Amino acid sequence: MDAGCRGLTIRGNSVQLSFTFQGVRCRETIPMPPTKTALRELGLKLQSIKHEIKIDTFDYLKHFPFSKKAKQLRKTRPDRYTIAEGLKDWLQRAQSRCQQSTLRDYTSAIYYHLIPTFSDLTISELTALKVKEWLADLPCSNKRKNNLLIPLRQFYDEMFHDEIIDKNPLTRVKNLPLETREPQPFTPDEVVRILNELAGQEKNLIQFAFWTGLRTSELIALRWQDVDLEQNCIHVRVAKVRNYLKGTKTKSGERTISLQPQAREALLNQQTTTKNPEDTVFDDPRYNQPWKDDQAIRKTVWIPALKKANIKYRNPYQTRHTFASTLLSRGENPMWVAQQMGHKDWGMIIKVYGRWIPKSK
Repeated sequence: MDAGCRGLTIRGNSVQLSFTFQGVRCRETIPMPPTKTALRELGLKLQSIKHEIKIDTFDYLKHFPFSKKAKQLRKTRPDRYTIAEGLKDWLQRAQSRCQQSTLRDYTSAIYYHLIPTFSDLTISELTALKVKEWLADLPCSNKRKNNLLIPLRQFYDEMFHDEIIDKNPLTRVKNLPLETREPQPFTPDEVVRILNELAGQEKNLIQFAFWTGLRTSELIALRWQDVDLEQNCIHVRVAKVRNYLKGTKTKSGERTISLQPQAREALLNQQTTTKNPEDTVFDDPRYNQPWKDDQAIRKTVWIPALKKANIKYRNPYQTRHTFASTLLSRGENPMWVAQQMGHKDWGMIIKVYGRWIPKSK
């Protein structure tokens, strides 16, 4: 039943206001008993709304802050839309395009760092200075700080390109410089001593790592269907991070690696344990199940072996450095080594392993 004023309709114990805004018919229900006084007040409110629309001063959020439409409109109002709301919405949109391991990192950054720090700010209130001050107080490495900024950077970049904000404060926040860690490859004697402390699948795993240069995430994802003993090579196609399979770290990371004799030997020994094409090559011998992540290898295989061999601890990634430095030291072409390592070009090889490249005579 119409309440007597065009645009007011009684709906049980509430009143619906109808008006046209930006070419769209809008209806908002006010939970108010339709008394004469209430209808008179709402009639005046509706007239005010229509007048504001006519003179282009209407603020939907001011009149109806809790409506669904208002919530949608908040996303186009950087002075009302909070950083917390924006990051949550951005993370939801990222679900379909990001790997599970990446989403896990983004979720951690958003809910444990970004929202607790910036939740009370609207999009327009964030400044480069506020971000820099926050970074300066964070008790973690520069690499970690840069990673924490990724969701915030991508969200603001999206807002800028959608023309919701006129300037992006994150463009004035440069990534912090990273320390280049000097490779600490193992000597041939140390490699022998480490392998002598291992047996069975564990020995095969570490020997294969030393002689292929695979990242641990690639190593535990390798399947027998990716092994071609006839052509003496393996095909690196996937990696396993936090028990999730994903693509290689970079496009160039998808590669074919020629098997060194020691790597081939490790595979032939491993065939007695796992050999079905769909199976992963290396399993956790404690459970005869695929390794879940690199941490299990580091704790149960790597650290104990180094302690028994009385060798100073270096992380498992040094097996990769050992592979590269060994090949370069014996005079292999740096371009070929770069391809074996999964680098886009040999620039990284020169930068990281330059001192192992023999000088031309």
